[in-house]
Amino acid sequence: MADGSALRRRGAVSVDLGPEDLSPFLVSPELYPKYLDVSIRQFEGLEDAGDVLVNSFRDLEPQEAEYMESRWRAKTVGPTLPSFFLDDGRLPSNKAYGVSFFSSDAPCMAWLDRQPPCSVVLASYGTVYSLDAGELDELGNGLCDSGRPFLWVVRSNEAQKISEELHGRCKENGLIVPWCPQLEVLAHKATGCFLTHCGWNSTTEALVAGVPMVAMPRSADQPTTAKYVESAWGIGVGMHTDEKGLVRREEVERCIRKVMDGEGKVEYRKNATKWMKMAKEAMQEGGSSDKNIAEFAAKYLSR
Repeated sequence: MADGSALRRRGAVSVDLGPEDLSPFLVSPELYPKYLDVSIRQFEGLEDAGDVLVNSFRDLEPQEAEYMESRWRAKTVGPTLPSFFLDDGRLPSNKAYGVSFFSSDAPCMAWLDRQPPCSVVLASYGTVYSLDAGELDELGNGLCDSGRPFLWVVRSNEAQKISEELHGRCKENGLIVPWCPQLEVLAHKATGCFLTHCGWNSTTEALVAGVPMVAMPRSADQPTTAKYVESAWGIGVGMHTDEKGLVRREEVERCIRKVMDGEGKVEYRKNATKWMKMAKEAMQEGGSSDKNIAEFAAKYLSR
């Protein structure tokens, strides 16, 4: 598959997808034979599945949801987040994902409390993909050059890649941590922008928190999600790489300033707020996802 035009013609997607908006293993499958094989096997049997549940909500992707329902009987049941963050009064004490090995009483929360409203950039690259020292240097300096306070999550096994010089710069206006309670940070009044790899869980958390995004995707579904963030939902911008495929510090700074200080900042926040409300409504009593969950449960409880 060279691009996403076939998907658009089938009515499977609502945006035009170029090669840069698709996973690398779809654009150049010959370069990723094992990954492609694993991915294909994950979908074997989908046609025969009795139920297919999707962690999304219908209003976010109405055309996609309709296509999946007609093809695989798929039902949207998301965003699957703790009820507390969905303003669902039925389970007010549900504030965390299952079992956590980390304390939510993180030092970064006290740091956030000292920052002005909607001023902080949360930068997190997920738990799977790694950046090399050069990429971290560009990202870190771009954060510093943005002029905004920032909370930068750098996993402990990556921290040694950051130079002492960059560490010194970051201390002036930022805080580097090995982990943070991401959903709580996104919901904090000080958070104004999320620089993210566009993993689906992170994206849905930002949607529910109503936080605009700067997209820095790497692989899998991330490039496609980044395209939707910018072109379908209007809640952020995607970073551009140079001729070597690298994101430079100037691009990091440009994107942060565009989302937080540019002419479109009001529109980004307005759209983010709109999707936040719709996401919560979907999961609240009587919402589209809530109804699908109830129907799924009733189907098996009645047996």
